[in-house]
Amino acid sequence: MKHSQRLGVSAAALAVLAALSACGGGDSASSSSPRGASGAPATLNVAIPSAVVAPKEEVATYAVGDAEGYFAEEKLKVDVINTDGSVAAVQAVASGSADITPADAGAILAAREKGVPVRAVGGLVRNWPWRMAVRPDSEIRTPADLKGRKVGVISLASGSAIYARAYAGDAGLDAAKDIELLPVGVGAQALSALEDGKVDVLALFTQAYTTIENTGAEFRYLDNSDAFEGIRSLTFAVTERTLKEKKDVLTRYLRASYKALLFSAVSPEAAMRDGYEVFPRLLTGKKADDRVGDDSRSLNAWIRTAVPAAGEPESFSNWGAISEAEWNKTVAYTKASGQITQDIDLAELWDDSLLQGANDFDNTAVIEKAKAAGQ
Repeated sequence: MKHSQRLGVSAAALAVLAALSACGGGDSASSSSPRGASGAPATLNVAIPSAVVAPKEEVATYAVGDAEGYFAEEKLKVDVINTDGSVAAVQAVASGSADITPADAGAILAAREKGVPVRAVGGLVRNWPWRMAVRPDSEIRTPADLKGRKVGVISLASGSAIYARAYAGDAGLDAAKDIELLPVGVGAQALSALEDGKVDVLALFTQAYTTIENTGAEFRYLDNSDAFEGIRSLTFAVTERTLKEKKDVLTRYLRASYKALLFSAVSPEAAMRDGYEVFPRLLTGKKADDRVGDDSRSLNAWIRTAVPAAGEPESFSNWGAISEAEWNKTVAYTKASGQITQDIDLAELWDDSLLQGANDFDNTAVIEKAKAAGQ
């Protein structure tokens, strides 16, 4: 396995990738490669849309898929590279540095608008993960109270900033005039900015808040309106060429990933221990038993965004599905946020042809294995 490579992205890079992909840069193997043959052993490179490994998608899908043998069952050797966010992850796929990425839907839509021939092939994060949080004693009670306030975002180029602007706009505010966005990162840096009064509110994702709360910090959360229901976040994307040439390989990868996600939903602690096995640097020099409680809570917070909001694991099904209504809402959000300037033809963007095969597995067997591992 390789976990050391990290890719960044330049502002103009995506504009030239359409030509690269059309000339064959979107796939690292030729169409005659046995890697694309049905059931044949295959190697797949996955771009993780974050610069550091954390208790989130790389654990719940990749580490568990590796450690529990789900990739091996599919005859897959899967390697990961870290990138500096979703835009860079999509660039990695488009340039051929990676075959597939679970990138933010907005980044996929933006690349498609620029002519990069990427296709979304399966959903991952289905429940809106972003929240606004304040100190428990804050006088901010409603979205409208954000007027004149400083909002802490991960970075000005992140989905955090996009969400903050959309949240203000949904509250009837002028995001360009009524709020000020300040980059604060995540973790202790973000908490310090809030506690020291440098910002009045944070705009982070649920897993990031849980990681901070593990230190004893407390937040009070503002409500998201119904406007944010159904907007999709992390979504698996590939190039059109990779989809054409490696349908079977991609189907097997998605099946293994969704099995791993189900395993993780049943037993987050067992999943987290798999994470330590595959990514030892998650331990930061500590013993697994000293970290696993807090890390499992952080991982579970991420998992809750990726599985159905209601029901038990036994009832989870239709992995990766994204409805037309959800896509329309996601496109509208991405357009309103300024990431894209026009509507995207969903027929050119979304291909769900892999999902029937990706869902062809025994839920009960996965659940029983996860329960046994969690004992």
